[in-house]
Amino acid sequence: MYAHSVNINGDRHGFSEHARVTAELAARFAEPFGHSELAYALGLFHDCGKARCAWQEKLLRVEGTDERVGVSHKDLGAHLLKPAAGIAAMAIDGHHGGLSDREVLKELDPEDGDLTDDPVKRFLEAVPEAKEILDLPVNSLVPPEWAGSRLLAELGMRMVFSALVDADHLDTSAHFDGLEAPRVSPDTDMSALRDTFERARQQRIADSEDSPINRVREEVYRTAVSHAMGPTDIYGMPAPTGIGKTLTSAGFGLHHAAAHGKKRVIVAVPFTTVTAQNAAEYREMLGAENVLEHHSAVRMPEEGLQALKYRHAAENWDSPFIVTTTVQLFDSLFSRKPARMRKLHRLADSVIILDEVQALPLPVLTPILDALRTLSEQFGTTVLLTSATLPSFQSLDVWRDLEVPEIVDAPAELFERMRRVNYEWWLDSRPTLSEVTDHAAEHEQVLLVVNTTDDARRIYQHWEESGIENIVHLSNRMCGAHLKTELDEVRTRLAAGDPVRVVSTQLIEAGVDIDSPVVYRAMAPADSLQQAAGRANREGKGAELGRVIVFDASDMSQPAGYRIGSDITRQYFGPQSDGSVIDPDNPEVLDRYYQVLYRRSNTENADRATAIQDNRSKLDFQAVAEGPKRPSPAGGQAREPSLAFRMLDDDTVPVVAIKYTPEAERRLNRLLSEPERSGPLLRELQPYVVSLPRRLLQDPGIQALCKPVLGDLHVWDHEYHPACGIDTSNLIERTVL
Repeated sequence: MYAHSVNINGDRHGFSEHARVTAELAARFAEPFGHSELAYALGLFHDCGKARCAWQEKLLRVEGTDERVGVSHKDLGAHLLKPAAGIAAMAIDGHHGGLSDREVLKELDPEDGDLTDDPVKRFLEAVPEAKEILDLPVNSLVPPEWAGSRLLAELGMRMVFSALVDADHLDTSAHFDGLEAPRVSPDTDMSALRDTFERARQQRIADSEDSPINRVREEVYRTAVSHAMGPTDIYGMPAPTGIGKTLTSAGFGLHHAAAHGKKRVIVAVPFTTVTAQNAAEYREMLGAENVLEHHSAVRMPEEGLQALKYRHAAENWDSPFIVTTTVQLFDSLFSRKPARMRKLHRLADSVIILDEVQALPLPVLTPILDALRTLSEQFGTTVLLTSATLPSFQSLDVWRDLEVPEIVDAPAELFERMRRVNYEWWLDSRPTLSEVTDHAAEHEQVLLVVNTTDDARRIYQHWEESGIENIVHLSNRMCGAHLKTELDEVRTRLAAGDPVRVVSTQLIEAGVDIDSPVVYRAMAPADSLQQAAGRANREGKGAELGRVIVFDASDMSQPAGYRIGSDITRQYFGPQSDGSVIDPDNPEVLDRYYQVLYRRSNTENADRATAIQDNRSKLDFQAVAEGPKRPSPAGGQAREPSLAFRMLDDDTVPVVAIKYTPEAERRLNRLLSEPERSGPLLRELQPYVVSLPRRLLQDPGIQALCKPVLGDLHVWDHEYHPACGIDTSNLIERTVL
């Protein structure tokens, strides 16, 4: 019997060989969290249905064609393993299409599912060791700790499912690539990787000047690393912007991994611009072969021949140091599809560093915090939360009894020592955006941060039309390569003292290393004001403190998610009724700010958070990922996506900006013509990808210029503005009356 058709060598994949290799790999992947026996059984039984004569005959009949076998094979293994594996048998049922809900187990009733039926006998003849598993007592493969917590069982299901589908994928790919065995990297010596990092860091220190700020950075680094000897836990790193969190957090992660035998360090940041910047820095220090940068938003085909063709596109984080986005991390964690979930088992026995943790979206904060706590307490995962000021997560019920040790000593004193700016408040007689723009242009070097791409484009155009020189625009409508070029030019001009006037969206705030003497920041939630201030006088080299002007323009736009946070910021910060002025880096007031923010936004009890946690408890993976079913106005029932887990409310589509440079189109063509290298080729294409809101593609004017090419990857077949990137403002089709 065979599991798969002929490969590039003309060989078919043996049924028993595939079952055993998948089982052994799945057990290996689940070993860090103690679920090896269960994972082994799932791997051994996952393709049991392929023992059916109908499946085997159809495999041979469609071989060499574009036709699929089209005979179900998932039900039989799930049915046979259900007595011993219980709810975990759902993993077999979903190993191609994705996890659904526990009701699927009640529907398992194959006609040929008895031990005396021909397919089962053929399976046991091919894999006789499976008989021992069939003889196990009821539910004996289910981890006993699952019985005490449905949410633990839900996350455990995700992890063991990940182990299964990654093992299945690796062995299948190895067969079709003509390899003797699946590609699985040996465990990295994390002590050696730590030492490599330290040598590179010491060289950087030797090459840098001895300044007061650099001395404070070294002090903070050594304190943080001393805490790395602590146990597996959730740690906090509250530290001012500009203190060197990128290297300090990585140093903590590597030292902790080396001390405790953790398998990898995973750094997750809010924006892809920061991912690219940090990944480049880590590659330089650790070696490119040790760092995987994964933030591709491209959803490849998940079923059928296209899925097989582009099987290498799905990352499984088989690397000792991962740099990704929080969107990629948590959307994968709460997904239900194999391609996205195959990496999840890598979270166990690892270190996760969450940078700028204050940026986690409030509507899904409860399930995120719940999952992080479970990973730490049950799966050997150490979590490090970094932020200028850590949010008050312990004020929420999900973390109320949790201690979060801090790896920075006396953060309030540290903030005072690192004070490099004065805040100014332009609020009462509210200016217009044009007035702010003109005011900012009077400075030779200035950074103006606004809340939306529309406002950033308007300001840039106003400067351009007014004849203002040395102007730069930064927003997420520009591809990564374009942003990097502009940021490099900005840094060069700032360092040389040359004129440069920058308008940017908030993408500049999350760890982007620039140092401007003056920053204007549109009114926003307090943490965003604080982040923007971190771009002013960053190195403390100015003769005077940097200036941060917070303005509240009457005609500026604001994302919907900013409204509550901005209102609370107006209440707690800036000029007060008693004549005092409170800055956004006051730790005590910030703590009150976060607690009020969580209450007013109903973070814990809002409909989405409640629905997600409720559906997790029910083991309804499809409802978590796609929303629960609700009565439809058209009759019947439909999924309610507003109650699904998603990091971004404004769903985006990845678009290749082929008009930015011919290199973008060359890389796209290589991806389309070399599917066997789709993993690395997707990473190579990422610098030329722009994420556009999916709602824009509903407009005929945009739709005509944005064509799908692969999965949900699109190509932008229109001009690319040399300053603003993809500009859709004049393309939206309007009805003419």
